[in-house]
Amino acid sequence: MPCTARTSTNITTACRRRNESDVFCGIDWAEDHHDIALVDRDGKLLAHQRVSDDAAGLARLLELLAGHGDSPDDPVPAAIETPRGLLAACLRAAGRKVYPVNPMAVARYRDRHSAAGRKSDKGDAAVLANVLRTDMHAHRPLPADSELAQAIAVLARAQQDAVWDRTAAHNKLRSHLREYFPGFLDAFAAARDGITRPEARVILAAAPTPGEAARLTLAQLRTLLKKAGRVRGTDAEAARLREAFRKEQMRQLPLAGQATGRQALALLRQLDAACASAGDLEAAAVESFNRHPDAGIITSFPGIGALTGARVLAEIGDDRSRFQDARGLKAYAGSAPITRASGKTRPVTHRRIKNNRLAAAGYTWAFAALTASPGARARYDRRKNAGDRHTAAQRNLFNRLLGCLHHCLATGQHYDEATAFPNQAATPAAA
Repeated sequence: MPCTARTSTNITTACRRRNESDVFCGIDWAEDHHDIALVDRDGKLLAHQRVSDDAAGLARLLELLAGHGDSPDDPVPAAIETPRGLLAACLRAAGRKVYPVNPMAVARYRDRHSAAGRKSDKGDAAVLANVLRTDMHAHRPLPADSELAQAIAVLARAQQDAVWDRTAAHNKLRSHLREYFPGFLDAFAAARDGITRPEARVILAAAPTPGEAARLTLAQLRTLLKKAGRVRGTDAEAARLREAFRKEQMRQLPLAGQATGRQALALLRQLDAACASAGDLEAAAVESFNRHPDAGIITSFPGIGALTGARVLAEIGDDRSRFQDARGLKAYAGSAPITRASGKTRPVTHRRIKNNRLAAAGYTWAFAALTASPGARARYDRRKNAGDRHTAAQRNLFNRLLGCLHHCLATGQHYDEATAFPNQAATPAAA
């Protein structure tokens, strides 16, 4: 019996050593240096060192890890507060698991070790190491995405940022035009994309004030339209704009009007730069996305094109072990509801903590799927008839599409309408 117990203990210890690390690393990140702390399974501080944020500092960190048992077969896991930057990228490239921990979560863990609120870089590094020691199972490491997927993530996120910058620049310019040149906004109110259209921006650059716009001739307007890239209907459009600019409207005093026109040109340059950046990054993101093996599966879904597909792939990656099931992916995207139960109350609400980039792409995807998929339209109508508002019905549809996407990526299948929405295309709601 003692031999059996000893054998069982040895097997348990061997399994623990094979599946779990005995050393844990915490990295307190800073702009020019990083504090490193290593702790063992019992929480004992094994080493602490401050390294610089350069190649020499990375080499010193790797030496420190190697001196405490780090190897390619058994890498030491590391916790850090930021998932971005050269340090995290180099650790990932070296095959080590990097666990990003939210700074707010680190602050909660810090309270376990110091009730007085004491804080230091060395102490934070030790706290991060102890986070892995005690709760590594509750944190998710950075995914082992391919190099192409990481490049797509960089381009798609940059393009999404450029679109948001373009929207902000458009809103600033539009607000300014309302103050002194509302006739220009009226001239392009019915046009798609409004004043972000190339012809609108070219004409505004040539005539930033109402007086200058009113003096534009038909020949000048035709030239400006062609300069903006318009090929068809230039004569009719030039006549329409000439009439719109010459309508009677209120104006600023001459000097104030010239000053506001100069300000409009400054805002216009910001809008031009944002439009150019969004266009260039979109082309690069689409080109990289089309070279990815998952592109065919993702774009087989209704309502999702190359750009939206690049944004989706940028956030979910191509590491199949990242999400064990569809529920994890849905929670990550914020499409799955969350329950907050306490006593007899059990409210079910939408998630506020989510990947906002993936949620934004999902809203665009679900909205476009309404006209591309009869099953998606039937599901949306059914949720609306049940009392959901538009946003909630869209989120429910996105939740369904994400589940189908997880299954298709895991099995290598393309989208099938009958499998995704069985018996929904024939419902009265779809009619």
